[in-house]
Amino acid sequence: MKYIFITGGVMSGLGKGITAASVGRLLKNRGYKVTAVKIDPYLNIDAGTMNPAQHGEVFVLHDGGEVDLDLGNYERFLDIELNSSHNITTGKVYRLVIDKERRGDYLGQTVQIIPHITDQIKECIRKAAEEPAYGGKPADICIVEVGGTVGDIESMPFLEAVRQMRSELPISDRALVHVTLMPSDSMGDLKTKPTQHSVKALRELGLFPDIIVGRSERSLNSHTKKKLSSLCDIPQKAIISAETAKDIYQVPMELEKEGLSDVLCELLHLENEVASREWYRIVSKEYTHRIIVGIVSKYGKEDVYLSIKEALKHAGRKLLTEVTIRWLDAERVDIADLRECDGVLIPGGFGVRGIEGKISAIRFCREEKVPLLGLCLGFQLSVVEYTRNVLGIPDACSSEWGDGTAVITILPEQEGIENLGGTMRLGDWPVSIKPATTAYRLYQQTEIIERHRHRYEVDPSFISQLEETGLIFSGTHGNRMEIAEIWDHPFFFSTQFHPEFRSRPTRPSPPFLGFAEACLKNRKKGE
Repeated sequence: MKYIFITGGVMSGLGKGITAASVGRLLKNRGYKVTAVKIDPYLNIDAGTMNPAQHGEVFVLHDGGEVDLDLGNYERFLDIELNSSHNITTGKVYRLVIDKERRGDYLGQTVQIIPHITDQIKECIRKAAEEPAYGGKPADICIVEVGGTVGDIESMPFLEAVRQMRSELPISDRALVHVTLMPSDSMGDLKTKPTQHSVKALRELGLFPDIIVGRSERSLNSHTKKKLSSLCDIPQKAIISAETAKDIYQVPMELEKEGLSDVLCELLHLENEVASREWYRIVSKEYTHRIIVGIVSKYGKEDVYLSIKEALKHAGRKLLTEVTIRWLDAERVDIADLRECDGVLIPGGFGVRGIEGKISAIRFCREEKVPLLGLCLGFQLSVVEYTRNVLGIPDACSSEWGDGTAVITILPEQEGIENLGGTMRLGDWPVSIKPATTAYRLYQQTEIIERHRHRYEVDPSFISQLEETGLIFSGTHGNRMEIAEIWDHPFFFSTQFHPEFRSRPTRPSPPFLGFAEACLKNRKKGE
């Protein structure tokens, strides 16, 4: 197993995750099996209870793991399925060590950061790296991204564990890539001093980078690369320019042009022949159409809906259609804004804020025949809106947020649960598809697998009434409703699951592809 460690300097949010995913894509294009591990130095066990407006999207893995959004990028770029072990947090590591101490596994030793915490970190990394992610076989290369910034006190044990791992591995089985900021001054000159200090801080920890990826708004010139090479004691060819790209899926191509693949293959003694160009063909296609999708949300940060944005992009690429997203405030929904959109998407969420705005948007789409895609909460609100305005129960609501007639109720197994972390209906669940429905047209299968993250369901006592009035539950899991659609509507389609989590650039999610097609038809109709 070969390891590529990714660290970051100067500031957070530089794009270490995209860099890590892009490195993996470059190596996968050369025919290697690549997996990835994300280290998050926070004390939370996982990302499930974290505020998405502060931390970003909670990505859900096939085994139900609620993890950092970077794992979503790994899955999309590498086209693999990861599991909970691929997201290592301080909370997970300390809980494992404390559990061992309580059992007496340490035989009376004084438990310390070194060696017990660092040994546990290394054990977690190796375990995740060796998971059989490729048809029962482990990967050839594992990319390990260390979250945070060099110098953060929270990251110290992880960086020390990386230092130890590097010393334990043959030189041809490990590489260290340091991602750092290259800011520009008022004259537009790129400044190397922050990178110099960052590399110095890394070296003080016993870590010596093999490659520097300089993030900037414009490309690093040869003079800047030469200066960094001299001051940081790294070959000039290993100073990689990574200016901001218009599309994250173009980043591997830009890094390829910079020679990153050549340097990595040389360091790791890998064959440097491109085995597949599918990725380049997909991301190089030119758009011939454009649609506007309105997303009715209550969060101001787009990272909350990162997988939705990417799934729309995947569908758009398949249709050679550029998808422009218009963010609509759920608390101040304006019908005029909705009319300017070719389709409307209602995402998942929790709590009562913005509920009525989302319901009014759903009603507009249903009555005006505008394409609608509802996800999780969006599915539940589609049922509530239909119950209110078609079935004729004006106080219909969910038991999560309303005091009226609860058409959406808590799952029986969720009643009485006190701990919020990791207790929802999570991960992959099978869904049965009814023939001769929109769902079947999209999936072309009667049995599918999709990822879930919810505590509530359609109250079974309302199902027959809803179906008698025209709402079709075209996807089910036993007596649980998974997909709702309306047969005489251009596209009124809602899912209890989150199809965005399984969408890939090479394999767009069927509901998103169908939604984008409907939006394109709606746009052409209005032209």
